[in-house]
Amino acid sequence: MASAPGESVRRRNLSAVLELVHRGGAPSRAELTALTGLNRSTIGALVAELEALGLVTETDPASSNRVGRPSPRVEPAKDVAVVSANPEVDAVTVGIVGLDARVRGRVRQDVPAPPTPEETARIIAELTERLLDQEGSRPRILGVGLAVPGLVRSRDGLVRWAPHLDWRDVPLPDVVGDALGLPTFAGNDATLGARAEWLFGAGRGVEELVYLNGGASGIGGGVIVRGHPLGGAHGYAGEFGQNRPGLRDADDRSTPAGVLEDEVSRARLLATVGLDTADEPTLREHMLASSSPAVAAEVERQQRILAVALANAVNVFNPERVVLGGFLATLLEWESPALERLVEASSVASAFEGVDVLPAALGEDRLLIGAAELAVAPVLADPTSLG
Repeated sequence: MASAPGESVRRRNLSAVLELVHRGGAPSRAELTALTGLNRSTIGALVAELEALGLVTETDPASSNRVGRPSPRVEPAKDVAVVSANPEVDAVTVGIVGLDARVRGRVRQDVPAPPTPEETARIIAELTERLLDQEGSRPRILGVGLAVPGLVRSRDGLVRWAPHLDWRDVPLPDVVGDALGLPTFAGNDATLGARAEWLFGAGRGVEELVYLNGGASGIGGGVIVRGHPLGGAHGYAGEFGQNRPGLRDADDRSTPAGVLEDEVSRARLLATVGLDTADEPTLREHMLASSSPAVAAEVERQQRILAVALANAVNVFNPERVVLGGFLATLLEWESPALERLVEASSVASAFEGVDVLPAALGEDRLLIGAAELAVAPVLADPTSLG
């Protein structure tokens, strides 16, 4: 039976208010009134209903010089969270992410070989229990979000192809959901990283964004166009790493006919600094601390190739901002602003005007926060689904 028109309006309004609270800043009731265009009494009733659902809490108003009674601030409830996970070829990382889009706890487990989907589910379940045991009072877990380094069908989270994990047509949400007993959703890791940086990080406030992610499985990306994620027909847009790189100097090529992620490679950087495996902060620390000419030569080679790929993206999308995550952020940091200058030199001058090239502001949390958005989305769309 279809809901009454008034009921549909109420649900949309609840969704709009919860979305604003979720995006941060602990808005006051007065700010919610201004942002939504609803009247004060309606906002008061909506906030009260969200509080009864256990999704928000009201806090004491911030001090203000404004005349009149200060308005209470509305924050996400602290006892609501989701599980986020990022399976990779060398490790599985799991985090607990609050409704405020902050990572409350995270743990990384190295693996000796790329895990199977079943091994991935088992590790995620074990690490989730470990994290929840550290929470003290356990939060209400809404669901699980998975950031997968591969092509993930947007309709149902089917992993069509994750080449470095050797997965094809894997119903990963079903496998992990069965292990944890929770609603589970999956998406491409870089696409989710782009959304996280756009909503909460270095891309916040812009409508035209290009994001590239550098991880153990290679390079992926995401694009925001006029304030909307560019997903493609089935959710596969953003595979920058599979493009053929342009090289100004043929001597820069290290792999015959290799794609971008073969040439601009985390594995090559690890080998150059003498590491078998490492998390992002450790690799960054070793790279920036190195005085080895071999490390400098490899970093500068990768910068030259990456610059052409970024210039192509700038020329095609004309973004306001380019954001780099993972080891790509360290390539940006190396001898800054060397990479930006190389990108500018390879771009159409007018397309590059006003473009900022920035590292991911969310650091190593970006993929977990992006994956959390998948698990939070159903509740943001209809808060009454928890009633």
